[in-house]
Amino acid sequence: MTDQARPPFSQHPDAAARENALAEAVELALPASIADLTDLVRIPSVSWAAFDPAHVLQSAEAVAELFRGTGVFDEVQIKRASTGSASSTEQGELGQPAVLARRAAKNGRPTVLLYAHHDVQPPGAEADWESPAFEPTVRGDRLYARGAADDKAGVISHLAAIRALQQIAGADFDLGIVAFIEGEEEFGSRSFAHFLDDNRDALAADVIVVADSDNWDTVTPSLTISLRGNVTFRLTVSTLAHASHSGMFGGAVPDAMLAAIRLLSTLHDENGSVAVEGLTSRPVDTPEYTEQTLRDETGLLEGVQPIGTGSILSRLWAGPSITVTGIDAPTVANASNTLIPSVSVRVSARIAPGQDAGEAYEALVAHLRANAPFGAQVEIDDVDTGSPFLVDTSGWAVTAAKDAMRDAWGAEPVEAGIGGSIPFVADLVRVFPEAQILVTGVEDPHTRAHSPNESLHLGVFKRAIATEALLLLRMNDRSGNE
Repeated sequence: MTDQARPPFSQHPDAAARENALAEAVELALPASIADLTDLVRIPSVSWAAFDPAHVLQSAEAVAELFRGTGVFDEVQIKRASTGSASSTEQGELGQPAVLARRAAKNGRPTVLLYAHHDVQPPGAEADWESPAFEPTVRGDRLYARGAADDKAGVISHLAAIRALQQIAGADFDLGIVAFIEGEEEFGSRSFAHFLDDNRDALAADVIVVADSDNWDTVTPSLTISLRGNVTFRLTVSTLAHASHSGMFGGAVPDAMLAAIRLLSTLHDENGSVAVEGLTSRPVDTPEYTEQTLRDETGLLEGVQPIGTGSILSRLWAGPSITVTGIDAPTVANASNTLIPSVSVRVSARIAPGQDAGEAYEALVAHLRANAPFGAQVEIDDVDTGSPFLVDTSGWAVTAAKDAMRDAWGAEPVEAGIGGSIPFVADLVRVFPEAQILVTGVEDPHTRAHSPNESLHLGVFKRAIATEALLLLRMNDRSGNE
């Protein structure tokens, strides 16, 4: 493995000419890269259990064929791993298909692992989309579709960068490359840890590039240096053995909806800050980010105020948040005049970098049980946790990535935190503790990942490809005896 204390890249005799040619290659190939992306986006590869897994397999096969087509890999495979259940040999207990491709490094060059995922979120209500979710549509400078940005653009940015490197350095270049394109990130990466353990030797690398994050805006790149962790679970609040007439018993008997509302309201204080003892925040210095920018990027309605205290970015990057993302209860159209016996909600908590996810889960459970009103019964199940992450910025790879961003974008990169979570990064650190991890991405604040009308800014897409291609070229030109 490469010594992390080594200096930056050596200068190839014609480095400037090669890098200019690389930028031109990325530009000329952009229409083909967009075409590959649109073909991939048309496959509705939703990895959630309620959706057809055949689409995820179809997507994996398409990705594998694209990477085979480069001709640079020694082997390209579609692989699955156990989700950790008892009988992991049964098909239903294996994770969704991932693509694993590898070429060995030569002449002392490093190996880079390129990660992205080819599965996508469910599209949601069709009526909320201005164009069909799985029919990629260009409007202005953006490509609209589910997965257009998150994260099939990450898949194709890796592919396009490899093609550009191949064109400039020749097919027999020295850099080692592993492509790991996961198939279930949007469903919690439930087989990820087992996949790493099963394929440890094939995945081993000096540098890991995770292309599943954001940029500061459409003209300014960012390198993600912190990620919040997550704790999600189903909370069921029950007050009755069966439904009862609301007219006859209302006023004396607490219904489950009342109890659930009262309980959920204890999770935040009057400012909207998280009020759960044991959930921590982390001191952090943040760039300037105004309330107006927040309004523009989120669609906050006129008159609605932001919640929490402290700088806005410290709330998003370095503090906890709790959101109720779903509720099971009678619909308004089917509501009868009854006291509801049970209500279930999905709770999604984000936890600050530096806090253990298990510790955060225990704090949430203790709070909910202690604050259940009227003696309501509380049940918590279907739990998922993911650890937060802080990037070690001292290695040569971070410097190299920021240099490549600066040169490809023509703008100074921002070291940014992200309010979202990529829990599997902690697994990468566990299995490959010596590897340097770079969290990059093709998204921007107006991407609306996970939401209706998700989109990819095509200028960001081009610059992300150019950045990664430049990084790969410089790694390939890195002297073996540095």
